[in-house]
Amino acid sequence: MKKKSAYAGAGVDIELGNRVKETLPELLASTKRNEVLGQVGGFGGLFALNQRKYEQPILVSSVDGVGTKLKIAFLTNRHDTIGQDLVNHCVNDIAVLGAEPLFFLDYLGTGTLKPHVFSEIVRGFAVGCRDNGCALIGGETAQMPGFYQKGEYDVSGTIVGVVDKERMLNGQKSIRNGDVIIGLASSGLHTNGYSLARKILFDKMGLSVKRKVKELGCSVGDELLKVHVSYWPLLQSLLKKFNRPGKKAVIKGLAHITGGGFIDNIPRVLPPKSNAMIERGTWPVLPIFELLQREGRVDEEEMFQAFNMGIGMIAVVSAGEADAVLRSLRARKKEAWKIGSIRKGAGKTVLR
Repeated sequence: MKKKSAYAGAGVDIELGNRVKETLPELLASTKRNEVLGQVGGFGGLFALNQRKYEQPILVSSVDGVGTKLKIAFLTNRHDTIGQDLVNHCVNDIAVLGAEPLFFLDYLGTGTLKPHVFSEIVRGFAVGCRDNGCALIGGETAQMPGFYQKGEYDVSGTIVGVVDKERMLNGQKSIRNGDVIIGLASSGLHTNGYSLARKILFDKMGLSVKRKVKELGCSVGDELLKVHVSYWPLLQSLLKKFNRPGKKAVIKGLAHITGGGFIDNIPRVLPPKSNAMIERGTWPVLPIFELLQREGRVDEEEMFQAFNMGIGMIAVVSAGEADAVLRSLRARKKEAWKIGSIRKGAGKTVLR
């Protein structure tokens, strides 16, 4: 019988880590792009940018996590969606600049490495990358006994993409008063507002993740684990159709409605002397948000700052082409609505 190593006795099983990583080559291969070089397991991931595709390539990067949505994964013992959430969130953050995602790297930190949990998480990374056309080229798995609560872990990810300088979206320069705001539907909370949602649902209402709620049409756990939508495949097709080289851009700015909701995210793409006027009641607010507001007695403006309220991405478009953009979205069976307009102001979101 092989003697257990001193390091494993301290809680870090290197051999176990190596065994669970044996499935990585197959998963990473499913996300491979032609630009990926090298082998799995190197000290760094290699990616050869094809510069011939771009006149002035600008690399765009972002890093993020999924916050306390992880707590729902722990409670339900479901870990297959967390990886997708993380990839999609990161992809959306660079998509607002018109950037194509190229490659993704992940970080997973845990106290004790559980093979089935590791496999589910990484499989989620692979699904997210494959769906967005980007490569999963590497990551880090850290075993840190005594640092995390039993059964818990944390994940973060880094995305790198590219956009041609002339096609990069810059709402602060291109958005004009009179432009129309189109909202694209979210699937639910996505990856933000979970600390408040958990307090309302679990502490105040006394619900469990297994409890089915008629208003939601599913269990609390299923509702809270709905995957964060990636808008890149849709935005890519819209940008190709409406923002053609040499012609005036129709889609002038995009904002990912994440932490900070409408209140904090839309101003990030506004000119300093323009306001985003959001017309409440122009789209169907999802039942989960109505439940949280009612049972938590949350002020409506705070709801629009803590949650996405059923809109995961907004596009600011030329007024004369707004109907054409909506038709294109609906032809792709995507839910979208005119939810407001740009007016003279001070770079703020105004709810009406």
